[in-house]
Amino acid sequence: SSQFNIPPSALSVARPAGVCSMMKLPVQASAGGLKKPLDIGTSNRPGARFGPRQIRAESVMVRRYNGSTAAAPFDSLRGADIGDVNVNLYNLPDSCRLIRESFQKIVASGCVPLTLGGDHTITYPILQALAEKHGPVGLVHVDAHSDTADTTLGERISHGTPFRRCMEEGLLDRGRVIQIGIRGSSYDPDPNKYGRDQGFRVVPAEECWWKSLVPLMEEVRKQMGDRPVYISFDIDGVDPAYAPGTGTPEIAGLTPAQALEIIRGCKGLNIVGCDLVEVAPMYDVSGNTALLGANLLFEMLCVLPGVKTM
Repeated sequence: SSQFNIPPSALSVARPAGVCSMMKLPVQASAGGLKKPLDIGTSNRPGARFGPRQIRAESVMVRRYNGSTAAAPFDSLRGADIGDVNVNLYNLPDSCRLIRESFQKIVASGCVPLTLGGDHTITYPILQALAEKHGPVGLVHVDAHSDTADTTLGERISHGTPFRRCMEEGLLDRGRVIQIGIRGSSYDPDPNKYGRDQGFRVVPAEECWWKSLVPLMEEVRKQMGDRPVYISFDIDGVDPAYAPGTGTPEIAGLTPAQALEIIRGCKGLNIVGCDLVEVAPMYDVSGNTALLGANLLFEMLCVLPGVKTM
């Protein structure tokens, strides 16, 4: 339909041709999806500031329809790539302000933002903006780390603290928060105590090994109900065998198939925004991490409210 923005087919337009936009969608000045080239909140390997650019490049492989779920997002929604927030790479709190103000405009326009990170710090100002409209939101959080630390090197804002800050500010509906894929060594004997004390459901990676996550997502849908939900997907939730291009990799993570089960399992939820963070392309010469990220974002697009099937 001419009323929607349809990505050009590679059968008629060469994939490398044209502006390098997300999924080859039109580039617009406002409304739609934002990119956050920010990585000054990282605690280990930097480079996630280059994630959005590489994900855009790999997204040329994304086609119009989802052959597995029959979703036709481009026939149902008007999407666009609205570029990057001009963050302040010398001042993390100021970058959070710039992100929050950008999202306040996006949310006010009635759009559902799908965001490319950048490090996980960006979720904090995004949720500040979304909560102004929707109130506390539910959260489906896929990650190797809970990101609920109080401070990192004495700083209260970093990629390890966003969900502690969100809880303190009442941005999350604590009874509707699930964290999936948590794993790795820790500085505390019980690193997930804070989340559980808040009412989060924490699903360690060990509980995901060698099984389908479809039954888990059936439980998640019941838990989330019909109230607003945000999806935050850290690429290090996936095992580094599949996604080595990230700043803080942890062994024995989720598979790409399980990542699809999680996202597809969110179909029917009242999703008000999504992000895909922590892709650091220089640690993956194959480009597979960004390719995975681009496809996971497409899957998020496919489960948004209003998406029709073929």
